[in-house]
Amino acid sequence: MSENKRIKTALVSVFHKDGLESILAKLHADGVQFLSTGGTQTFIESLGYPCRKVEEVTTYPSILGGRVKTLHPKIFGGILGRRALESDAAQMAQYEIPEIDLVIVDLYPFEQTVASGAGDADIIEKIDIGGISLIRAGAKNFNDVVIVPSKAEYAVLQEILDRKGAQTTLEERRMLATRAFGVSSHYDTAIHAWFATK
Repeated sequence: MSENKRIKTALVSVFHKDGLESILAKLHADGVQFLSTGGTQTFIESLGYPCRKVEEVTTYPSILGGRVKTLHPKIFGGILGRRALESDAAQMAQYEIPEIDLVIVDLYPFEQTVASGAGDADIIEKIDIGGISLIRAGAKNFNDVVIVPSKAEYAVLQEILDRKGAQTTLEERRMLATRAFGVSSHYDTAIHAWFATK
């Protein structure tokens, strides 16, 4: 079970942009198309790479002060769609949902914000919704999608890209999915612990 999947489209939406430059360079060199939001999109374009706005796909702007950007069927359908399932493929075509093969995302710094002594309102705004949902979606559909759930995994992706270009095996995707659920579990545990002190 080492089924290779080629990465053609990558959704990149990160808080920590440092360390991404060489990954983006390699993906671009291998013909991967970028999809992004806000500051990450500006960062990608500043490096000289074309990047499609998520808003162009969803036809919705970022709303509610940035609380809702990627939460849309065209984004989550693109991640969760099962490529080998004829009915999923038909619906993706019907609703013009692009396939998203790689998700690079990290989460708002909740624990660091708590540790800084910030007030409750600031802490609550650092509870990531879109990012954690992207992580879970990408990890769930590891059969077709590569999920990079935090800066800690940038080096893992870089090693794969350097070794064989923009393609991954099922084992590699499952390994990253395992790490992704570890990230989401740790994050929710930290949020739960903070709420429990209130």
